[in-house]
Amino acid sequence: MGGSCAQRRGAGRLQVLFPLLLPLFHRALCEPIRYSIPEELAKGSVVGKLAKDLELSVLDVSARKLRVSAEKLLFSVDAESGDLLVKDRIDREQICKERRRCELQLEAVVENPLNIFHIIVNVEDINDHAPQFDKKEIHLEIIESASAGARISLDPAIDPDINVNSIKDYQINPNPYFSLMVRVNSDGGKYPELSLEKPLDREEQQAHRLVLTALDGGDPPRSATVRVEILVRDTNDNPPVFSKDEYRVSISESLPPGSSILQVTATDQDEGVNAEINYYFRSTDQRTRHMFSLDEKTGMIKNNQSLDFEDMERYTMEVEAKDGGGLSTQCKVIIEILDENDNSPEIIITSLSDEILENSLPGTVVALFKTRDRDYGGNGEVICNIGRFVPFKIYSSSNNYYKLVTDGALDRERTPEYNVTITATDRGKLPLSSSTTITLHITDINDNAPVFQQSAYLVHVPENNPPGASIAQVSASDPDLGPNGQVSYSIVASDLEPQALSSYVSVNPQSGVVFAQRAFDHEQLRAFQLTLQARDQGSPALSTNVSLRVLVTDRNDNPPRVLYPALGPDSSALFDTVPRAAQPGYLVTKVVAVDADSGHNAWLSYHVLQASEPGLFSLGLRTGEVRTARALGDRDSARQRLLVAVRDGGQPPLSATATLLLVFADSLQEALPDLSDLPMPSDPQAELQFYLVMALALISVLFLLAVILAVALHLRRSSSPFAWGCFQPGSCSKSGPVVPPNYSEGTLPYSYNLCVAQAGKSEFNFLQCREPLHSTQDIVCGDSPGALISLQGEKDLTSHPETLTPQAPPNTDWRFSQAQRPGTSGSQNGDETGTWPNNQFDTEMLQAMILASASEAADGSSTLGGGAGTMGLSARYGPQFTLQHVPDYRQNVYIPGSNATLTNAAGKRDGKAPAGGNGNKKKSGKKEKK
Repeated sequence: MGGSCAQRRGAGRLQVLFPLLLPLFHRALCEPIRYSIPEELAKGSVVGKLAKDLELSVLDVSARKLRVSAEKLLFSVDAESGDLLVKDRIDREQICKERRRCELQLEAVVENPLNIFHIIVNVEDINDHAPQFDKKEIHLEIIESASAGARISLDPAIDPDINVNSIKDYQINPNPYFSLMVRVNSDGGKYPELSLEKPLDREEQQAHRLVLTALDGGDPPRSATVRVEILVRDTNDNPPVFSKDEYRVSISESLPPGSSILQVTATDQDEGVNAEINYYFRSTDQRTRHMFSLDEKTGMIKNNQSLDFEDMERYTMEVEAKDGGGLSTQCKVIIEILDENDNSPEIIITSLSDEILENSLPGTVVALFKTRDRDYGGNGEVICNIGRFVPFKIYSSSNNYYKLVTDGALDRERTPEYNVTITATDRGKLPLSSSTTITLHITDINDNAPVFQQSAYLVHVPENNPPGASIAQVSASDPDLGPNGQVSYSIVASDLEPQALSSYVSVNPQSGVVFAQRAFDHEQLRAFQLTLQARDQGSPALSTNVSLRVLVTDRNDNPPRVLYPALGPDSSALFDTVPRAAQPGYLVTKVVAVDADSGHNAWLSYHVLQASEPGLFSLGLRTGEVRTARALGDRDSARQRLLVAVRDGGQPPLSATATLLLVFADSLQEALPDLSDLPMPSDPQAELQFYLVMALALISVLFLLAVILAVALHLRRSSSPFAWGCFQPGSCSKSGPVVPPNYSEGTLPYSYNLCVAQAGKSEFNFLQCREPLHSTQDIVCGDSPGALISLQGEKDLTSHPETLTPQAPPNTDWRFSQAQRPGTSGSQNGDETGTWPNNQFDTEMLQAMILASASEAADGSSTLGGGAGTMGLSARYGPQFTLQHVPDYRQNVYIPGSNATLTNAAGKRDGKAPAGGNGNKKKSGKKEKK
């Protein structure tokens, strides 16, 4: 590290110590680089080969940031050549004022490593100022009695230049009375004096006019002139005399303005006016005259302004004493200013590092600074220190230069910046101090790995989740800055197959949200584990892993499955035999079912939906065991049918049904005859077909009403009395009750009104639907539903006794079985009366059938065609919807006076007998051939 050999006052002591300290310092510390230049050098002029003198290459100039610093920067460094150049005007007289030696001290700073070299530039004077006189004319008086050889002092000229360029000589124009003498003082100053060559005669010549010329020693020399006018007065042959030729006084710089400093005194042996003395400043610059004042009568010198040792250490002035006769004499006054500790130290930051890595080793230089105190001696000696509890320290590298270095480990995450306060204190009797605060920013490095908020993650995901749904989110934090603290997420391991991992889950690299790529099935995959990694973007990157366990929770998405009783090969229900002497609690059979779900969703319960004989059997709620609740009675049928529902515990619950066919018999041979009489199981399609038939019937009635209305409108237009006679009140034939209603369960009691036209006219058959018959109503002639009778002539309806014949009993095959009644597949709980559908599903099904039938009728298929025995339904609803499964609604239409009823044509086509006491044969394990 370069140093400085700054010179101070008291050089004598340093010269004694220098030989002792010389071996302790490097050569660079005691050999500042010196350059010498003339003042007023043009800007951009080369002062010296600074880079070469510092043994730096051209590349090092820019790489190591070579630069100079000073209080007033008058120089700069060429970034390409490394030469020291003149940056601003250099005026020696302005910079150094009256000093004989004018030296400018600079510091050359280089980095990587950080060094300082001291430079001293000696500014040489040039002859850039011409001599100047304070006055344009000098007026003097001399008595005529002055003897030859008398001298008269003249005001000297002032030249700011020094050495050879200062004033060298004075000259006057030739004259017979006066000659010029040049007096040289102890400080080298030259003062002109006129010497009288021969006595004067005022009567001969009252005044003498001379021209005084001042010449400096420059090449070429500069000059100045002033006119001197000498008046000859009467005799005054004694000039004033000062008590001292030189006055010297020392005062403190803290002396307040207006204080008396020094009094000069002079005496004159003459009397009268010639003895009156006045005091004046002579050969004194304007600055000194502004600083001090001189009383013309008393010779007292006072300060007009505050004194400052740092601005001027000593003032020199010349005082002239002049008597009334014009004679004068001069003395020299020197005022020295004593230093006081009135200036606080200054801290100047020379260099400050922009980046301080948090892994910097102790001793790393982070800043360079220097101190300056304008006071002198002990008042100007400065010591520095910094605050406590900071990982930095300072030490002096050279005179008044200090380094700020690291003194401990740095951690940006704990303390991102430090405010370091540097305090400088001088050694005065009353010490003064100053402080400055610098902010040191710590640069981040990637020294922290991401940290997850949890040590492990556990999430529960319901099965059947939508693909692409978010199932979890992991989050990690990194206290580093910038890319060092940017965290990205990824899946690095799993207990799933590597090829199938991407089809199960994925993670958002930025947010850490984990998405399901498919719908999970609890029955196939109940849990799996992922290893997620959080990685920052530092170099090298740091990462942390965390485990994420996903538990797939069950949903009630699987209905129970009945394992026993199983269906036969032809999908028919099998049967079980029960001994006739079975006692209560006898285990008949057991319904076995399973559910693929788990937990409450797989907790099964068994319920009886339908039973041929309620109370004969009991069913275990949880076991599914069917036991006899009581002994078989005489009135109990040997054939029993149980419809069992198996429900799970889910919300909502799912269920399945099982049909048990039980036969009370002691042997298989005894059970076979009973099996032939078992009723056909209810067909779920029968109910749907029943609704279709009802819809078609309703549509047919609506269509018939539309036709009748059209005919009525047509007859009204024709105004035919015969046509209208049918519609007059009382035209229709009615009679009293002849046939008591004897409707079995499931019949459709509807009645119609029959009207016919007059004989010989067009025949019109009109059916009008009336309200349903009550149990106490009778069926009359014209109210028999579906009866269409053509009347000849004007015979009354009473002439046809066959119409008054009691109605035949209804066909027992028209009863609705459980499967044909309204409801879904005959599985609804309810009574045996075939009530209207009471749930939304059945109602919507019926509406759909009605709309489909209406659409079919609108297409022109109102004849119920579309295939034999299908009523036009197989084309729309499939071949299973045939008339053999639909009861013939025409069984409820009777012709008065006849025992015949409309039979089930479909049954005849199928070769089946009408339903009576013997129903259709049902399957029960085995089919019987008839």
